[in-house]
Amino acid sequence: MPRDLLRLLTPRTIAVIGGGAWCASIIKAAERIGYDGEIFPVHPEGKVIAGRQAVRALSDWEGPIDAAFIGVNRKATVDVVRALRALKAGGAVCFASGFSEAGAELSDGVDLQAELVEAAGEMPILGPNCYGFINALEGAAIWPDQHGCGTVERGVAILAQSSNIAINLTMQKRALPIAYVVACGNMAQTSQAEIAMALLEDPRVSAIGLHIEGFGDTAEWHALALKAAAKGIPLVALKVGQSEHAQAATVSHTASLAGSHAGANALLARLGIPRVPDIPSFLETLKLLHTIGRLDQASLATVSCSGGEASLAADTAHGRALRFPPLSAPQRAALFEALGPKVALANPLDYHTYIWRDTARMSDTFAALSGPDTGITLAIVDYPHTDATDWACATDAILGAAKRTGRPYGVVATLPELLPLDVAERFMAAGVVPFMGLTEAITAVEAAARPSAVAPEPLLAGGAPALAQTPGQTPGQTLSEHDSKAELARFGLAVPASLRLTSIKHLEARLAQLAVPLVLKAEGMAHKSDAGGVALGLTTAEAVRAAAAEMGGTSWLLEEMTTGAVAELLIGVTRDEAHGLLLTIGAGGVLTELLQDTVSMLLPVTRDDIKQALTQLKCAPLLTGYRGKPAANIDAILEAVLAVQDYVVAQPHLIREVEINPLLCTASRAVAVDALIRKATS
Repeated sequence: MPRDLLRLLTPRTIAVIGGGAWCASIIKAAERIGYDGEIFPVHPEGKVIAGRQAVRALSDWEGPIDAAFIGVNRKATVDVVRALRALKAGGAVCFASGFSEAGAELSDGVDLQAELVEAAGEMPILGPNCYGFINALEGAAIWPDQHGCGTVERGVAILAQSSNIAINLTMQKRALPIAYVVACGNMAQTSQAEIAMALLEDPRVSAIGLHIEGFGDTAEWHALALKAAAKGIPLVALKVGQSEHAQAATVSHTASLAGSHAGANALLARLGIPRVPDIPSFLETLKLLHTIGRLDQASLATVSCSGGEASLAADTAHGRALRFPPLSAPQRAALFEALGPKVALANPLDYHTYIWRDTARMSDTFAALSGPDTGITLAIVDYPHTDATDWACATDAILGAAKRTGRPYGVVATLPELLPLDVAERFMAAGVVPFMGLTEAITAVEAAARPSAVAPEPLLAGGAPALAQTPGQTPGQTLSEHDSKAELARFGLAVPASLRLTSIKHLEARLAQLAVPLVLKAEGMAHKSDAGGVALGLTTAEAVRAAAAEMGGTSWLLEEMTTGAVAELLIGVTRDEAHGLLLTIGAGGVLTELLQDTVSMLLPVTRDDIKQALTQLKCAPLLTGYRGKPAANIDAILEAVLAVQDYVVAQPHLIREVEINPLLCTASRAVAVDALIRKATS
């Protein structure tokens, strides 16, 4: 049964347990945001804390306790949680550190965290190693430090796995209304996804921003994405862990498993959650989602009175999943009417300064750029901090164009400090997004325009195997190429007809079973092609003997040679412990590492998912027929990928890695000419 987090997050009575400076800060932070409920300190000596008389024990308080801040040491925290549960409290923030996040530094940290969870039972707790939360809608806070939030009527929720990042986000001066800030801490009991699902129940929450170090239970994230989509509340993620150093820092910080960058991208794509790269882009994306919501088209128009700014806008959007629609004939006519013959009409548009201070014509210009193919129109305006009165015409013109067209509009200051807060708030009130920073604005537009469909199926998880471990195989074993192909062929993967040789004598009779030309491979040799362990185009027994003698070894694989390939692909499945079983499709062959041309998805995938992934590869033109060459059989490629998936789905807990490289793609077939399977260790 889901825990009742809203009682904890919207408290009418708060207990502050402990006597240090942090506990005094809790009371001051609540007072700062205007908390009008009851808040009382608890200390065994009955101290006066932040001007309030403490009760000596929780049991001395006669009324209900909706929420508590536990500011005592880590071992005493467990006892306090147990006492709060007995009093039927609504929940608690566990401030102390020294639990699972301490790793090897504290040998009892993991066990102590387990004790904490057991003590809490069904009572929700945040943390441990957690700052708490701010509810700016109700004017309530359990927050042991400064914060920059004021009360709002509607706004975004921000959930951060780092308390310090959460503090910094509350201090933003970007006209972004923040409804909730929740620091998630270790998430020993209550996960980030569970908190977000609770906040989806508040209709005043316009969007949810998620600072993520590790995902935890991916099934919970799938449930969150489905619920958010059903309610029409957009999500955006700032997921750390792209670099190895960041992944190591994540593990040491919150005991979360960061996992691979590709796995995180694949999971977020599956959940329909856009990922942004940094904190400024995170805030600007939330601002766009709060003001407008998701964009209906991945396109934009920009307008400025500088050719330099028009070029910057075009360059900033270059290489992203965005386009600048060309101007239509009606748009050109309207722009010519407003600007005259001296301005070159294009998107992005440099309208020069001929019409500066003519608010009506400026508004006509800005309105004309918002065509039916434009997701959002951005006016680039940097307001001087010396005297911005002469820029009022631009403000009025943008507001007039937005009101007239009813389409999404934004104003962008290329330097964040050159958009005054009062002007930004005026734009926000009118539904125009005041972007601070050009790169951040373009990043936000791309994020808000990304496809938001959530995959209906949950991720593939391990379970009772439908296929038993093959006799003779052991956990953690790497299968030979011959055995790997045999296992995959049972699930429909096309592999070459082959013979396994342990002797090069008496070959003539055995060669009659295969059609020439042939390929000979030395078994047990890494990087066979580079090491001389592969011989191609063999047609006679004598040629096979000579090749075997030259490459050496004691056993060989002799196969029919696949000819007529128009492309070589890689198909791989790896176990990403943080995210699931990750399918990678890419350019294959000996140049795989050099080309780095891959697309990754989490299993299970559909036929359409695979087809779409193929179109994203740089080598995709080879598959459809490049410069008059025949096209590959796409259906055969799809069947090959689905065969690999079927193999993994039948025994997910037994798979560590499956790799086919290359899959030779011809006009009629898709044949796995090399394969590798590694079994999971447990």
